[in-house]
Amino acid sequence: MTAEVFANRAGVLAGIEETLALLAPLNVKVEALPEGSLVETKEVVMRITGRYGDFGLYETALLGILASSSGWATATREVVQAADPVPVISFGARHLHPAVASVMDRAALVGGAQGASSILGARQAGQIPSGTMPLPLLLMVGDTVQAALAYDAVMPSTAPRVVLVDTFKDEAEEAIRVAKALGPSLHAIRLDTPRERGGVTPDLVREVRIRLAQAGFPDIGIFVSGGLTPERIGPLKAAGVTGFGVGSYIAAAEPLDMTMDLKTVNQKPVAKRGRIPGITPSERLVLRLG
Repeated sequence: MTAEVFANRAGVLAGIEETLALLAPLNVKVEALPEGSLVETKEVVMRITGRYGDFGLYETALLGILASSSGWATATREVVQAADPVPVISFGARHLHPAVASVMDRAALVGGAQGASSILGARQAGQIPSGTMPLPLLLMVGDTVQAALAYDAVMPSTAPRVVLVDTFKDEAEEAIRVAKALGPSLHAIRLDTPRERGGVTPDLVREVRIRLAQAGFPDIGIFVSGGLTPERIGPLKAAGVTGFGVGSYIAAAEPLDMTMDLKTVNQKPVAKRGRIPGITPSERLVLRLG
């Protein structure tokens, strides 16, 4: 028997390595596109040859892995393209059940994100998790500068110092206070102004950038998060943002729907009505198992 998996819309392919791990113990031959490939609508992304009794049980799981992972990778590519060359960090873990959050983060890295916030997701891709100082720390300490100094005192020297500056006072004022207190160790300030206060706008970013430069800190980065979409990212990048943390747009991505069809039975071409019987010419497939 030969089965083919194809994508029902164009996007970024992810989840291949996980599906190969699922199929590895089976007596099957598997050809597949490489992880991270750009795929077209109806393009075959995987071909499995063997006894249907060996691999048919895994169809639902295999399609789910590919569909969800490819959906997350595709959404990530959209925001990465909008942000280029500014780096994007996946902040989507908080929007998903923890059982799948690391899978989402790994897919985001396949889609082009430069970092991911979940420990397991980053480690699965051979990276160190990325993040900033947490809001509860500021609220417990009660002052942005004091919280930043405490954070600086306990974090490893290799961890970038990225400090939230929108908790208590004017963002520009807090950014300057933190820059003066931390000096050269400050990597960036983070803006995550809530919707209730108007959110992060290009005008706010420009003001903070100019005020930092006027205070003698022109090289401090500005990291932005909070409800970001490709449409919002462009103007923010133009205003001077140097890093984006994107969560809900990636985590809530529509799956890249996948379908598996049997294409041969006993070496004879088959197909349901409306589809073409027999093996589909697919020169990009690479032998991965068998």
